[in-house]
Amino acid sequence: MSVDVEIVHTDAAPRAIGPYSQALAAGGVVFLSGQIPLDPATGELVSQEFSRQAEQALANLGAVLAAAGCQRANVAKVTVYLTEIARFAEFNRIYADFFGSHRPARAVVGVAALPRGAQVEVEALAVR
Repeated sequence: MSVDVEIVHTDAAPRAIGPYSQALAAGGVVFLSGQIPLDPATGELVSQEFSRQAEQALANLGAVLAAAGCQRANVAKVTVYLTEIARFAEFNRIYADFFGSHRPARAVVGVAALPRGAQVEVEALAVR
């Protein structure tokens, strides 16, 4: 049995900074690659401020979701990587604003470093 795989790309989110796609869709599931807080137009970090970085990473995720024909309510699982786990509560407020009443399953992982000096990265699985 063969499953068609669709590559998802949008210019409304940063280009991949490595050999991967912004997202792949297969069998009704969309696998969204981790989004860091890069400005889609410049490819540079939007700010050194954590809250601005968190907002941009989520905005980039939202842009890829839209390109895949999904809405935030389609997100089933989110994984968040933070370079400072002490920012957990601050991230939760920004995340709650982004998702509204939708509450996907989620894990938050503290990490030593992220690409381009980012403080946050967000990846997700969505169902369409």
